[in-house]
Amino acid sequence: MGGFFATALKEDCLFDLFFGTDYHSHLGTRRAGMISFGKENGFNRSIHNIENTPFRTKFDKDMHEMKGNLGIGCISDYEPQPLVVRSHHGTYAITTVGKINNVAELAEEVIGRGTQFQEMSGSMINATELVAALVNQKDNLIEGIQYAQSRIDGSMTMLLLTPDGIYCARDPLGRTPIAIGRKESGFCAAFESFAYLNLGYKDYKDLGPGEIAVITPEGVTTLVNPGKDMKICTFLWVYYGYPSSRYEGVSVEVMRTNCGKLLARRDGMTKNEIDSVAGVPDSGTAHAVGYANESGVPFARPFIKYTPTWPRSFMPTIQSKRDLIAKMKLIPVHELIDGQRLLLIDDSIVRGTQLRETTEFLYDSGAKEVHIRPACPPILFGCKYLNFSRSTSEMELIARQMINKEEGEDVTRSILEDYANPDSDRYHRMIDDICQKLGFTSLRYNRLDDMLDAVGIDRSKLCTYCWNGKE
Repeated sequence: MGGFFATALKEDCLFDLFFGTDYHSHLGTRRAGMISFGKENGFNRSIHNIENTPFRTKFDKDMHEMKGNLGIGCISDYEPQPLVVRSHHGTYAITTVGKINNVAELAEEVIGRGTQFQEMSGSMINATELVAALVNQKDNLIEGIQYAQSRIDGSMTMLLLTPDGIYCARDPLGRTPIAIGRKESGFCAAFESFAYLNLGYKDYKDLGPGEIAVITPEGVTTLVNPGKDMKICTFLWVYYGYPSSRYEGVSVEVMRTNCGKLLARRDGMTKNEIDSVAGVPDSGTAHAVGYANESGVPFARPFIKYTPTWPRSFMPTIQSKRDLIAKMKLIPVHELIDGQRLLLIDDSIVRGTQLRETTEFLYDSGAKEVHIRPACPPILFGCKYLNFSRSTSEMELIARQMINKEEGEDVTRSILEDYANPDSDRYHRMIDDICQKLGFTSLRYNRLDDMLDAVGIDRSKLCTYCWNGKE
């Protein structure tokens, strides 16, 4: 995925830009960058590889050397960004969050019009540079931004830094957020709303779907009004969002606690059946607290994640190394494991590899039983709109592997819809197969309706594609 931060102040902005961007480090693991602008120094750009070094370590020197009162920064799981672009719009900087499914088609289109691509991510065209090339097809930035968003199959939210202000453009269906903060000396924009609170900003507004606004030290001006339709990613609350953040006014931590509460109410496990409830740290913790509070079964932390130096578990691009790191950074508390019947809540099961190894780790540490309760339904479809997983094929999903085993390779949409129905026989066979393959004592997923109730906003505004395949 990725996250971004922007700030426009009446004074130097580098302190805010540095820490505001750093607060998005949980959203990306590969590249990070900052670009500032000031009338005296123009554009200053710094990009570093952060795969094995925290953002603060890599960018500390840059924070002291760069100058300006306008700035944008990003953390990215993929391409280097932000980029500085020179075009008929003048010089501007751009950073993006989203997914482009039709890269080849769009690249061929703009190359045919004489555009050359300079920034390559490996052998692939840098997605952010492609967005800039699309923006440059039109006579002004507003038309260019809207044109780029309309041509992209997927989703695209972006920030453009110009000498006159920072353009903030949310995806037309609002799949990812932009929160605006305000303080006496100016304004900021962030993917994660908590990122600006400790920097002295107060909540000002959330941009609506498709809204385009420009922020300056003096104010926020809406240039394109928001649309009525929204499909924000529900997985932001379930997993990706930081606990202290909020989207559409709904707290991530509160949603997860409510999610665990409804899961427990539906599940019905009691003290007679399990000894404690635990969450896979960190995103499963609040779900587990909600489950424990509702069920009356004690909450416990039978293993602790060692976080001071370990990077996120899905950082390495080689699967075997990613799984090794996931296992190595979990430290057991044997007194809370030995002979215990544990109920473990994770945010989701994607491939299942890490959770299987976690379960084996608990058994090896003396657990008597390990019951698994994912906080969301089985993931049946690869995301078309956000890069939240490195899966290159839907057949990497454990649920699809079990379906393929049962149905063969030619699986129709109607069959998949039946597997998404928690009341169907196919659904229960799939769950039993996953449970057996991954070595759990028992497995029950959260239901989609309960999970959406935990969010608490109009269901029509929430994207549920990865669970039920509905657009």
